[in-house]
Amino acid sequence: MTTISSAERGPSLASLWLFGVTFIAVLPLLNAFGVVSDYYLNLFGKYLALAILALGLDLLWGYAGVLSLGQAIFFGVGAYSIGMSMLLTSAGKGVYGEAIPDFMVWNQVTHLPLFWKPYRSVLFAVASAILLPALLAALIGLVTFRRQLRGTYFAILSQAIAFAVWLMLNRNEMRLGGTNGLTDFKSILGFSLADPGTHRVLYVVTAIALLLALLAGRWLVRSKMGLVLEAIRDNERRLEFLGYDPARFKILAFAISATLAGVAGLLYAPQVGIITPSQVGVLPSLEVVIWVAFGGRGSLWGAVIGAVSINWLRSVLTASYPTLWPIILGALFVTVVMLFPQGLMGLVRRLASVRGRRRLPTGEPMAAPGIREPTS
Repeated sequence: MTTISSAERGPSLASLWLFGVTFIAVLPLLNAFGVVSDYYLNLFGKYLALAILALGLDLLWGYAGVLSLGQAIFFGVGAYSIGMSMLLTSAGKGVYGEAIPDFMVWNQVTHLPLFWKPYRSVLFAVASAILLPALLAALIGLVTFRRQLRGTYFAILSQAIAFAVWLMLNRNEMRLGGTNGLTDFKSILGFSLADPGTHRVLYVVTAIALLLALLAGRWLVRSKMGLVLEAIRDNERRLEFLGYDPARFKILAFAISATLAGVAGLLYAPQVGIITPSQVGVLPSLEVVIWVAFGGRGSLWGAVIGAVSINWLRSVLTASYPTLWPIILGALFVTVVMLFPQGLMGLVRRLASVRGRRRLPTGEPMAAPGIREPTS
């Protein structure tokens, strides 16, 4: 098995403390004094929500070695769950004044579908956004991992499932808005989404959720289960010979990553105001993989940095060169894979090690690469 460096054992408490102070306290304070506008605070709230999505994939792919190309499915479950609830709480305030969402009136639906009714409760919607992705992932994992499906085969299967879900969501018969998705959210928990104060609270909640996810991820990768996940990534068959059941651990890791994806969707939809099938299909799932690879697979901070930096770059470049963004994103991914396979965090660690070697005392001997000192 390959040796895992200490930098991959999760972020330090000092860095987590710095993150909490900066993004939960300082940034909202700067917004209150007008230094940071409401627009940029809301924009950064979206980035932090997407960072939770990337963090979930990193736990699965970076630490357990399981590449999923369908994480956007679970993100969509969380976003659609809270979106349905927000539409129902504002029922009667739409264009037609009906007790059902406007898109149902357009599609000549006269009664609220049965599966929509529980989402009148915000608590049910939140539970659905968190638990339903975990249950779906556990079911998929039970069917696949127990049958020894691994590697590329699982990645292709997860991609096929994402495509199938995208096709279903595009159908008006699903009663989920079809290609237009769910839009025109007016309030959440009785607070108007048109009020900047509501978005400030959503930002703080998202930052706290990301901090808690980082803490949970740090505990997981430093625990005995984290060591088992890394053993699965490095040499799954050897782990089987030692008497472990890799399928059970992979199912659990898949469920955890899906839960984080659902939480990300839950926090993302109210801040954006829309959720469509285009955010649930194959392409968004591939983008999450690029975020993690760019930031550094197997590093929790790498997943966060990758998600935030690429989405910020996307916001900047699409304003001027919208048609070139897919090409830029693809070129960025190829560059990272070819030149920096360990991503930004791997590059930082490499530079730090080089700098550390240069600071060694001149009188201290350095062993040549590949040559070991003889032992007595």
